[in-house]
This record gives sequence, structure tokens and C-alpha cells, in this order.
Amino acid sequence: MVQISPAQCRAARGLLDWSQEQLALAAGLSRSTVRDFESGRHEPHRGSMVLILQTLAAQGVEPVPASDGTGEGVRFRA
Repeated sequence: MVQISPAQCRAARGLLDWSQEQLALAAGLSRSTVRDFESGRHEPHRGSMVLILQTLAAQGVEPVPASDGTGEGVRFRA
């Protein structure tokens, strides 16, 4: 399963110019779920993680894993 880190989630929202509230609303989650995940307070349930990833993917944003000395990130799909 594709994963996304708290930092990648914040960066993805930045690419979309979305607030935590906007991501939560679009994903059908509570703002506290997004806030707690992004702050590192807790890992969301698997279903919540899937909803976050699906919501970002629907907007054309995908996580990029760290590899070959480069850090993780996010990008718009080509």
C-alpha cells in the first residue's frame, strides 16, 4: 500500500492550497483526524489513510518516496 508521511500530507495540501479543514471535508474525515496525523500525534486508521490518499490522488497529487539520497516529497502526476 502507498503510504504518506505527515510532512508529505502537509506538502500535498500546500500544492493544492488547501487547509486541513478542506482536506478533511473532501476526504469525509474530521479535521482532528487530519490535524492529529499531520502533527504526529497518531497514525490514522488504515481506512482514513486510504481516504486521504484517494482524495489527494483525485486532485492529481501523489507522494514520492525517498530514494537514492533524495528526500520524500509530493508532486502533481504527469
